[in-house]
Amino acid sequence: MNENNIIGATYATSEGKSFSAINPSTGLMLEGNFRVANTAQVEEALMLAESAFTAYKNVDKASKAKFLRTIAEEITALGETLVNRAVSESGLPVGRLQGEVGRTVGQLNLFAKLVEEGSWVNAIIDHALPERQPLPRPDIRRMLIPIGPVVVFGASNFPLAFSVAGGDTASALASGCPVIVKAHPAHLGTSALVAGAIVQAVAKCGMPKGVFSMLYDDGYTIGEQLVKHPFTQAVAFTGSFRGGMALMKMAQEREKPIPVFAEMGSINPIIFLPQAIATKAEELAHKYAASITLGAGQFCTNPGLLLAIESPELDKFKETLANAISAIPSATMLTSGIYQNYNTLSEEVSQVKGIKWLAQANAINGDLQNQSVAKVAVVSGADFLANPKLHEEIFGPYSLLVVAENSSQLQDIIQTIGGQLTVTVMSENQEIANYPALVSKLSEKTGRLILNGVPTGVEVCAAMQHGGPFPATSDSRFTSVGSTAIYRFVRPIAFQDWDDSLLPDELKQGNPLGIFRLIDQTYTKD
Repeated sequence: MNENNIIGATYATSEGKSFSAINPSTGLMLEGNFRVANTAQVEEALMLAESAFTAYKNVDKASKAKFLRTIAEEITALGETLVNRAVSESGLPVGRLQGEVGRTVGQLNLFAKLVEEGSWVNAIIDHALPERQPLPRPDIRRMLIPIGPVVVFGASNFPLAFSVAGGDTASALASGCPVIVKAHPAHLGTSALVAGAIVQAVAKCGMPKGVFSMLYDDGYTIGEQLVKHPFTQAVAFTGSFRGGMALMKMAQEREKPIPVFAEMGSINPIIFLPQAIATKAEELAHKYAASITLGAGQFCTNPGLLLAIESPELDKFKETLANAISAIPSATMLTSGIYQNYNTLSEEVSQVKGIKWLAQANAINGDLQNQSVAKVAVVSGADFLANPKLHEEIFGPYSLLVVAENSSQLQDIIQTIGGQLTVTVMSENQEIANYPALVSKLSEKTGRLILNGVPTGVEVCAAMQHGGPFPATSDSRFTSVGSTAIYRFVRPIAFQDWDDSLLPDELKQGNPLGIFRLIDQTYTKD
């Protein structure tokens, strides 16, 4: 484990302040003093990234795919050393972190395959029509190209899959963009190990110096400098609404504004339709007790809002949910700050008019620190509508059950909810077919609409949409999970009347990945 910053895939020392990671379960300081980066190192990292971009954007797809697979191999080779360090820095269980290693490696291999196949560049060729009247048409060929150096902020709740070599880094490198990572201050050793794996891959694959850098900071100074630097072309962030909005403001105030792809949280509403509650009240209660408390509720897809219509069967659901929540043991939260914020916000909500506690877990492990207890509150539909504070996310094992008087009030409640990463509908058989207006409205509110499932758990695949309307994310057109995440870091370019031999391979005559279009918009291949 190297405790220095990594600049251009080499280790760089810096004088001055250093800091260490804290085990959130014990409160004890962990091994390693990590150097806070300075302004000169930010400048060096971005200058190297800009220089590397000239070469890296033209690296052939086979070499780029090999690079991504080599990173995956180097991370896999870290084995228990990586998992154990991540456990000590996050308080998450071994099984969860082993799964994250698998997901991280899987994402890298997914993008390697995507790069190798090549059609993601969306090559389109419109041949010249010199005989067209009244004016001839020129030869125009279009494809996607990388935009330049990307700054990635490591996430608190996924120390591997959304961190140094996570989906943001993997998709940016796959697109042809160099990456500068701002390591999360809670995961210093974990970040160092993964960054070391990338350094090894850079050397083994002969990638240009500056294709990857990582900097440490215990505050906001380095992050701000990275976002504001003129060589930075995009930012990827997973975290709080406040943090995401601050980055967006910085990016828009630059002389040359740049995109910030920020995932900023979601309350992920669950709508229980009447027949589903009537026939499966106990089953649904147990299913959602588990989902609410999974990973101490520290998932961006945690079901923080439960919506149902008042009925005798709903009482059975509430009783079962209360019993299930009460029996769930406490869990370590990722950091003391997250733990304190969870307690503060849940206590503030408890003071809001109409709020009652449905259940609070009481099995607390007093031998460990930062132990959160699961909480579920209940409120009437009228009181929910009257108080926007109840619409805000509480990050942790918390959920709010809103009981609507009827389907009309349920529609009103849904209308007030902001953009979400996920919305779930629990329906019995074809019950949902009776609610077309509801489904239509829900589709306007979310990036992923789930039927009869739980939102926790995000599959990494081509069809996944992990992003939603504001304020869930800064741009609902993109996803941060799955192969189409690559489209955040590219832009289209059209070549007009260029000789075939001078064009990129993807746009040359006869390339099987090019889409050939005729003027009547029918599609054919030459």
